[in-house]
Amino acid sequence: MKLIFANFLFIFLATLASAKKPPNVVIMFMDDMGYADIGAFGAKAYPTPHLDQMAKEGRKFSDFYVTQAVCSASRAGLLTGCYNVRIGINGALGPKSAHGLNPSEITIAEICKQKGYATACFGKWHLGHHQKFLPMQHGFDDYFGLPYSNDMWPYHPGVLHLPMEERLKRWPHLPLVEGNEVINPKVTGEDQEQLTKEYTQRAVSFIKKNKENPFFVYLPHSMVHVPLYVSDKFKGKSGAGLFGDVMMEVDWSVGEIMKVLRKHDLHKNTLFVFTSDNGPWLNYGDHAGSAAPLREGKGTMFEGGCREPTLAWWPGTIPANSECKEPAMTIDLLPTIAGLIGADLPNHRIDGKNIWPLFIGNEKSPHEAYYFYYGNQLQAVRQGKWKLHFPHGYRTMAGKPGGTGGIPTNYSQAKIGLSLFNLHSDIEESTDVKDEFPKIASRLKTLGEKFNHELQKSKRPAGKI
Repeated sequence: MKLIFANFLFIFLATLASAKKPPNVVIMFMDDMGYADIGAFGAKAYPTPHLDQMAKEGRKFSDFYVTQAVCSASRAGLLTGCYNVRIGINGALGPKSAHGLNPSEITIAEICKQKGYATACFGKWHLGHHQKFLPMQHGFDDYFGLPYSNDMWPYHPGVLHLPMEERLKRWPHLPLVEGNEVINPKVTGEDQEQLTKEYTQRAVSFIKKNKENPFFVYLPHSMVHVPLYVSDKFKGKSGAGLFGDVMMEVDWSVGEIMKVLRKHDLHKNTLFVFTSDNGPWLNYGDHAGSAAPLREGKGTMFEGGCREPTLAWWPGTIPANSECKEPAMTIDLLPTIAGLIGADLPNHRIDGKNIWPLFIGNEKSPHEAYYFYYGNQLQAVRQGKWKLHFPHGYRTMAGKPGGTGGIPTNYSQAKIGLSLFNLHSDIEESTDVKDEFPKIASRLKTLGEKFNHELQKSKRPAGKI
């Protein structure tokens, strides 16, 4: 009898285990948020209590990268697991762009659809505004948001002095999209004040609606990209200016996601990742964040442009109050999620690898190296603690202050030659040590040239209208 009961118990427990839902996934992707813009990475001018809690209960990734420090390119890398150069998406697409994410590319949403997930995107898409490129054609069941950056409109502070006729020659009116339809063809500043709140509320409602089913929520906030907007609830609340107010609303958004997951007992079966698409837009000064202590910001492949403040939260699975110091990148999220849910990887080549061991322990990265492009140019390679920059030009504030009130100042142009940095002892990328370590510099140079040669031969085209 005991043996029969033991066998029954084993079968029962095995059945329960096999019946367990695969994990839910939430990715919150900020826009132009700097390395030091949240409490866990050094922000002190305003509070970020929910992000602080996320870090305390989860894992901080101190060396987490995007593929390219600009909007569309960065999003392409995250969603497809590919270096954006491989799939023909560079820079920042705009309302005049005639291309977008190729329908043949496979997104995280499509990976999740293999396993019956409900999928949604609420926020800035920026991978093509024509209908064939929108989220609903790339594996998402639901979409609400802006098709590109919130400054691509005729109300930018820098053009308000011009008559509307002249402004519209530069940028058309900014549309708000739901599903595949434009529901507001002329977004106003008052509309933008509600975006962070509306994206968050949509995400919370979607989670509630699908609490009995596995779901993937991609929440790419329009903030803190300029022009900055915040709802009445947070206006003046931070005491640190408009940027601080916006960051407090971002933190509120994180709290709302954590709260709904806890309320419906989903938190112990949900991977929640928070990160950003690139570093701060430094020439906007008091309307930009901080990448301290990293060098430069958005639009460069120095650390301040492409290393992002990243947190991963999954209570009971990801170790609390822990830190991963191994290099990792957004391209790794797709294969990691595929591994977690038992989905097949795309048939075509991707660049990311399954880094789940980095989420739960102190394993080594499975990558030989990471490669950093700006446009189509390979500008740097990172392997372990070493980062080699190839000769290239870049923009810089050169120690000058940025603008005020949403009006930017001008960048200066600079050049860097072949340079090697030890990021463990020189996170600021300030001291070139290639003459001290010539073999390491030579090895990384050869590694980068070989990878670039292979990538350029195997690139796939973006989608065309």
